Amino acid sequence: MTNKMFATVAELAGCVHNGSKLAVPKDLSGVAMQATRELVRRGVRDLHLVCVPTGGIQADILIGSDAVRTLETSAISLGEFGSGPRFAEAIRAGTLMMRDATCPAVYAALQAGEKGIPFIALRGLIGSDVMKHRSDWKVIDNPFAANDPIAVVPAIQPDVCMFHAPLADRSGNVFVGRQRELITMAHASRETLVTVEAITNANLIDDDARAGAVLPAIYVSHIAVAKRGAQPLALGNLYPDDEATLARYAMLSRTSDGFRQFLEEWLSQDLVEA
Repeated sequence: MTNKMFATVAELAGCVHNGSKLAVPKDLSGVAMQATRELVRRGVRDLHLVCVPTGGIQADILIGSDAVRTLETSAISLGEFGSGPRFAEAIRAGTLMMRDATCPAVYAALQAGEKGIPFIALRGLIGSDVMKHRSDWKVIDNPFAANDPIAVVPAIQPDVCMFHAPLADRSGNVFVGRQRELITMAHASRETLVTVEAITNANLIDDDARAGAVLPAIYVSHIAVAKRGAQPLALGNLYPDDEATLARYAMLSRTSDGFRQFLEEWLSQDLVEA
């Protein structure tokens, strides 16, 4: 890989264009919050946001910033601090096109995307209210067994996925640890943008202890170093949630004025890059 794949956080975020289908991971899997701040600073619009399989403060901020036109997920939650206030307000106001899903459906659709197949069959959906609101989900007859209807969901193939990871190497390989859905996201997406805590000179593929949890460089489009780039969310065992910031966000973002106050404070913070 050439040095062209290495970028600043702002340059990396600039690869997410208006109208993109953007896939992002759940809070525990490595959320690129510094890159998200750059998206908001740039004023990105009309995203089709796919949360894999749920979203939290990242999705709520993007929704509150009018960056999201369509949302595909199974939940938006701030954990113990309650549901996402800006998400809830957008649903009440009818300003968000909601494509309700289930966690297994999101994962299965991405697996179809990484395999290059148009749809995938999935148990557990028939009879649920979710089926009533997803006209693109179908019920077909199992071609291999009689009297066995099964649901099928279309593949999800994001334009870009974006996440934060602990480590990358100079060749562009990225260590994702146990968060295997990050690999699925990258396989399914046309581009993969990764912020990392650090870059090592050692080749991660050559490290037997890590190689099984490494996303190869062939699936990575751009990498940027962002120290503590997931905060206020946790990153594995490197640092915990910033509960004070999460609680403050949950409190302020209940109103549009409070959300704008939080956003101004958050956007004024400096990037931490190598």
